Amino acid sequence: MSRTVAISSPQPSGTGAGREALRRWFRPRRDAYPWRGSSDPFAILVSEVMLQQTQASRVAPAYRAFLERFPTIRALARAPRPEVIRAWSGLGYNRRAVTLSEAARSLVRDHDGRIPRKPATLERLPGIGPYTAAAVASLAFGVPVAAVDTNVRRVIARVHLGLEPHEAAASEIATFAHAWLDRRDPGAWNSALMDLGREVCRPRPRCEACPLARGCHFRAAGATGGRGPARQGRFEGSTRQVRGAVVRVLRARGTISLGRLSDEIGLPEDRITPALAGLMADGLVAGGPAARQGRPSGRVRLAG
Repeated sequence: MSRTVAISSPQPSGTGAGREALRRWFRPRRDAYPWRGSSDPFAILVSEVMLQQTQASRVAPAYRAFLERFPTIRALARAPRPEVIRAWSGLGYNRRAVTLSEAARSLVRDHDGRIPRKPATLERLPGIGPYTAAAVASLAFGVPVAAVDTNVRRVIARVHLGLEPHEAAASEIATFAHAWLDRRDPGAWNSALMDLGREVCRPRPRCEACPLARGCHFRAAGATGGRGPARQGRFEGSTRQVRGAVVRVLRARGTISLGRLSDEIGLPEDRITPALAGLMADGLVAGGPAARQGRPSGRVRLAG
């Protein structure tokens, strides 16, 4: 539950020295990842979709390989879906590969193969939410819009409100994110805040390494941080784990029977069929009536 604090006006902490300190802290990190050196809107879109729910260190090698295979929007739009899913290997949350493929086809069909610069237009693409739309618009086109992900939300809530992000109202965080944005270089500013939240202002913060520590309301209050409410159940034994195992086998084997798939994964068919149903609904896996009914003879494959 959020709790409200008394804010006289939306004037961010660190507008002067704090803002410059963050810029200095970020300067050597500007080229820390391969997508940071790109001005290609398509490459930036690919990186932002890959970074959804995946650590940057895991994304870097996959990003390079993916762009070598699909260097343009049109190349991605032409590719069969199973090929895109195979190229996504190792990143998890394979539904993102499907929606990125769909977004590329939509861009070719409706936008002549060009990435729109307006966040509202970007949000209409498959798999693109408000954060990703804002990140692409600011990084690729310099549109002055705040990109607020989980890490940025934590920084803003702590620095300006002295709260953990789950204690703060979304409207308050949005107000400060907008007011604090560096409109001269919004892409670099958004990236700096993301990095700060990921590396320093973690659930258990490293305040001694933070360039904003002197003006931080959270630190001034003597708070030490900790994990907020649990947002996701354990992975081991989950349907999400089974889904990932199914996709890995289908990448390697192509078309396979449900009975053989069960043997390959090492789980009974009644554990696999719910995961298969979800994968089919998401457009990742295709199968005939026998597979949809959970029969061992039913055959499944990557969709596309």
